Amino acid sequence: MDVALLADRVRRAVLEHTLDNDGGYMSQACSSAELLATLYGRFMNIGMPDRPIEPRPWLGTPRHGNTEYRTGADFNGGVHDARDRFILSPTHYSLVLYALLVETGRMSPQGMKQFNRDGSSVEMIGAEHSPGMEVMTGSLGQGLAQAAGMALGRKLKGASGRVVVMMSDGEFQIGMTWESIQFMAHHHLDNMVVFVDVNGQQCDGAVDSVMRIDPIDVRIRSFGARAAVVDGHDPAAIMKAGSRAPDGRPLFVLAMTDPCRGLDLMRKNAPKLHYLRFRTPQEKAGYKAVLDAWPKRGS
Repeated sequence: MDVALLADRVRRAVLEHTLDNDGGYMSQACSSAELLATLYGRFMNIGMPDRPIEPRPWLGTPRHGNTEYRTGADFNGGVHDARDRFILSPTHYSLVLYALLVETGRMSPQGMKQFNRDGSSVEMIGAEHSPGMEVMTGSLGQGLAQAAGMALGRKLKGASGRVVVMMSDGEFQIGMTWESIQFMAHHHLDNMVVFVDVNGQQCDGAVDSVMRIDPIDVRIRSFGARAAVVDGHDPAAIMKAGSRAPDGRPLFVLAMTDPCRGLDLMRKNAPKLHYLRFRTPQEKAGYKAVLDAWPKRGS
């Protein structure tokens, strides 16, 4: 699979959706497109549905007696001990994941029309029933903790599949993240690979303006895990770093990314890049002109 082309399609799809809905998580698509495209296009050993899936409506909470309830794991081919499991920790990236699922033939394009609609499982902030997801990661930091539990369970029963996690750099401001890393190191969870989109942005602006987290790699190593720093827009570098042989320690791949990659027009909004809203009709028209000039799929 051409990962670079897939990443470009994801950015275009998210920009199109953002224009159609007068807002969207555009900077997350710009920064993480190559990272997510590499995970789905090359890195992860996951299943493939027989055909693009039309998302189910919300079927209620996961409770005793709710036999209709399903997670979104079937978009990743379901859960199997010999396959990887993918956990999206920062669920404000859900729109980017949905676009990727469509572009890889896992989700029906109609699924995007259900985004953030009442009664839909295609939620703006994805939950365990949303396409491509299987746990509620909710507040930042929860995804890594839940993934660590899955990885420990797999190690205890000798399952060969890994647990692959995507995180955002702002999650390293949260104590739960560091508790999870200690847990992972203590239990030698080398069946975990964690990819971090280090785009320097969070909802209140630049990460450094809220709470400095550098040097993340040094801090991670001090907690007993491995850390590699790569260019987050270089699929080959992402693959190489994530494919290190297990050595008893969890592995973190810190992907250094640009939140405006492929969409320079958005730099005018810095440092507030977390969510793209159009302040004037003229501003929206500028983004529409970028979309119109963007090569369409198959061209």
